[in-house]
Amino acid sequence: MERMPDSSEIDEQGGKRMSLGEHLEELRRRLIYAILGLAAAMIVTMIFGKQIIGLLRFPYARVMRSMGLPPELTLMTVGAGFEIYLRVSLYAGLVVGAPWVFYQFWMFIGAGLLPREKKYVKMAIPFSATLFVTGALFFFFVASIPCLRFLIGMDKWLGEDVKTLFTLPAYINFVCMLMLVFGLAFQTPLAVLLLTKTGLVTIKTLRHYRRHVVVAIAVAAAIISPSPNPLDMIILAVPMYLLFELGVVLSHVFRSKETARQDEARRAESERRSNNPGG
Repeated sequence: MERMPDSSEIDEQGGKRMSLGEHLEELRRRLIYAILGLAAAMIVTMIFGKQIIGLLRFPYARVMRSMGLPPELTLMTVGAGFEIYLRVSLYAGLVVGAPWVFYQFWMFIGAGLLPREKKYVKMAIPFSATLFVTGALFFFFVASIPCLRFLIGMDKWLGEDVKTLFTLPAYINFVCMLMLVFGLAFQTPLAVLLLTKTGLVTIKTLRHYRRHVVVAIAVAAAIISPSPNPLDMIILAVPMYLLFELGVVLSHVFRSKETARQDEARRAESERRSNNPGG
């Protein structure tokens, strides 16, 4: 005979809560879907691997030519070209498949939420994927050139007799890792919005500790940036802070709309009662 769920397994809206085993099964299912999606994206990016490598070399070539230097990148070992081809296909697959991966992540989060909370997850899915792709493209098209100009300029500043040997794998790793870092850092406004919507942090608290947030962002930028030079950290920290402020603004807008809806519902209920005093 099937056991009836007790009161601890029923949420406030009558839905059955997921057990630990169900959560683990949902996690396994979402991981499989995410990996399959990434594999499909990587197959697609492998077809255009050579073109993607050529595109990734564009900021480097532009900076080198502006400094009067040859835009050469070397390969140091046998098979390095094939290795970098696979690595670029993987990185590009992560960027292309990011919307699908974020969809699986948020669907897993939403599976354990109450029905009224799941609507926020549905809103977060396209927002999260868009922010990731925007962050990756921001680094490539905006931040990469000043970063490379600073780093290559420092090498040149050390002396004309100092010759730096730039390798293709090192350059590709530098660009792709920072694209991924910027993509993740651009999730800041969504994180702030979710913290305020769930009630873990209030808008007043975020505003009060704004100076502490600045310090935390600076430390986070120094930690997650794969390059130790200060320009990379600044270029990462400034957008993160602006995105934090965007998260605060969005939280205020959503809170104002929610308050307005609640006030309207209270007024409607008050009018209903006044019109039906015996109801």
